[in-house]
Amino acid sequence: MLFSAAPAAFAADRAVVARGAYLTNAADCVTCHTDVAHRGKPYAGGRAIATPFGTFYSPNITPDPKTGIGRWTEAQFLHALHDGIRADGANLFPAMPYPSFTKITDGDARAIWAYMQTLPAVRQPNRPPELPFPLSWRPLQTIWKWLFFAPGRFRSTPGRSAAWNRGAYLVLALAHCGECHTPRNFLGAMQQSRFLAGTRHGPNGDKVPNITSDPKSGIGSWNVSDIVALLTDGQTPGFDFIGGTMAEVVNSTSRLTEADRRAIAVYLKTVPPLATAERK
Repeated sequence: MLFSAAPAAFAADRAVVARGAYLTNAADCVTCHTDVAHRGKPYAGGRAIATPFGTFYSPNITPDPKTGIGRWTEAQFLHALHDGIRADGANLFPAMPYPSFTKITDGDARAIWAYMQTLPAVRQPNRPPELPFPLSWRPLQTIWKWLFFAPGRFRSTPGRSAAWNRGAYLVLALAHCGECHTPRNFLGAMQQSRFLAGTRHGPNGDKVPNITSDPKSGIGSWNVSDIVALLTDGQTPGFDFIGGTMAEVVNSTSRLTEADRRAIAVYLKTVPPLATAERK
């Protein structure tokens, strides 16, 4: 009896880490934080992300104490995830999708932190973004946040099914689908009135498809099983396979549970239809 608490606590810690691993995969952190083009180590950063404002390089988020987040506290990690503030108090640029991650629940954020502590530490210095002045001046991000950032955790919608609410949480928060699939204004903020309507100017200049329920330019003609199939193996209803960055995303969605993939599909089928904007 004297030692009964220790195994129980250890088992609880292992369960939290395992849950954190699942959530980190759902957030697809490894895709942005791994420089695949140069055979970089997982989560060690360095991946170039080209935007209309300049090129960002993802930071090292391994537990390395000098170049990663090894000296961060859990509270600092949650502050970055939820509020876009680094451990040193500086603003993060919204290339890090904290406008979506702010909706991640505190419990899930702590589980992600617990998992991140188990990653191998990689000594790889971070590369600063290549931005013109004054866009490179981080204090300006405070004004951007006043204008466009709405912090707060996800809340379930009464009257909706558990599957719908789970899908909404995954799409809006963890999987942060809107960050790529929603067009942005001239200051780089998502146009919420055109949520998930697709854009011709996605990350690295890629065209990103419309995933609203619009039957012509979106996925309104798809059924739930069609969406689940794409999230499982990347195959569209037309027997084509997706490529580019979304193919990397499917590497993560394929490892979600069947229930979570179906929940995403259930939610997406209810997104109001919006036609893809014509090229100007």
